[in-house]
Amino acid sequence: MAKIVIIDDEAPILDLIGQFVKKMGHEPFLYQTGREGVEALKQIQPELLIVDLRIGDINGLQIIQDCRLRYPNTEVVMVTGYGSVETAVEAMKLGAFDYLTKPFDLADLQRTINRVLNKDNQAAATAKTSQDSAIRVADASNMIGESTQMKEILRLVEKIADNDSPCLLEGEFGSGKQMIARTIHNASRRQAAPFKVLHCTALPEDLLELELFGSPNGGTHTIFNRAQGGTVVLEEINALPLRLQSQLDAFLEDIGNRRLSGNLPRNMDVRFIATSSIPLEKLVKEGKVREDLYYRISVIPITIPTLRSRKEDIPLLAEHFLKNYAKLTNTSLKEVDKYAMDLLMGYTWPGNVGELQNAIERACAFSEKNRIRPIDLPPKISQKVEISDDENEKMKHHLPIGTKLNEFIKKQEKLFIRETLKYNEGSREKSATMLGVSIATLYRKMGLKLERDKMMG
Repeated sequence: MAKIVIIDDEAPILDLIGQFVKKMGHEPFLYQTGREGVEALKQIQPELLIVDLRIGDINGLQIIQDCRLRYPNTEVVMVTGYGSVETAVEAMKLGAFDYLTKPFDLADLQRTINRVLNKDNQAAATAKTSQDSAIRVADASNMIGESTQMKEILRLVEKIADNDSPCLLEGEFGSGKQMIARTIHNASRRQAAPFKVLHCTALPEDLLELELFGSPNGGTHTIFNRAQGGTVVLEEINALPLRLQSQLDAFLEDIGNRRLSGNLPRNMDVRFIATSSIPLEKLVKEGKVREDLYYRISVIPITIPTLRSRKEDIPLLAEHFLKNYAKLTNTSLKEVDKYAMDLLMGYTWPGNVGELQNAIERACAFSEKNRIRPIDLPPKISQKVEISDDENEKMKHHLPIGTKLNEFIKKQEKLFIRETLKYNEGSREKSATMLGVSIATLYRKMGLKLERDKMMG
């Protein structure tokens, strides 16, 4: 059992980490101010300090610096909710063991704590004796969906989970590339080791180089060092400067050669996954991505489908996000009514799964009586245009924004043909003549619905 000091001015986060640390079998000491936490370090001298970057009275970086100077046997993990990767890199330079960005998975916190306390070897041994690859994929998968595309990706993950070849995930923003990367990691023999993500758009070039390759004087606080035995995900690799692309290509080539020769040092023993929201092949032709790097990282390419191409997954995803919201807020489970679901199914989702998640969370906050209605959805999803009928200004038509033009035209055609059939008491011949189309065209445009109308006539 280890003593772990936790400093965070957000009481819910502080309690959550404290309870989790206790469940792991360690002794947590919780403090909401930096001064209290720093004072406690003298008495407790813990094995680990977990400290938030911004805690009102003292800057977290100052605490890290002081702790490393005064208590060299205490490791430090920094937590930040500000998405400041640049500051996190500064924390690593000051001696922090690692950093986590809010919101983080408790599994990531557990892996980080285990590494600090040298329990990684035991965890890795447990992972090696786990079930076979197919079962691990089923257990580890956090992919939601029954569409053909998602099932195919799941089958592919099963095949390549334990393959150390670089993997390239391409797909629009919000399509779930990091989710797929995490599924690959969780399904592999590396599941007990760290899962580290670096956003190429989050850092200036010099700090990005520092994170990837370390300092010229031999600094070892690179993302590859912190991910020993695990997985490194380089998000939006399309934004990586050309100079660093060359260095990365050489580094990955060195990993491959050393792996083949059986001389792979621990800091290189990682699974490399890259993601891009822009097809890299296109950027290669434009000279924005090095061709040699492209072929190096795309040994296993996976294209993530857009949400609009797998709309059958929307109800399942919505249910998943509803359950997550209920669990997070400790409230009763809400449901989406038919009319709201129709709007969700009809929207084009330019932001993909990420936009759907935000829409569900927003709807939960606005909903009443545990039921999500159209009015609870974001305006861009539920918004409709109201227009007047040219012949009768009192008659209004509501047209849903986001519906594709051809889909809307088809629906209006069917409605108009149906009304014409009713006017002609079900006579197909009269209706076709009145509409100026052939009976064959009438059948084609109405499909099975025409058959029902025929029987009514």
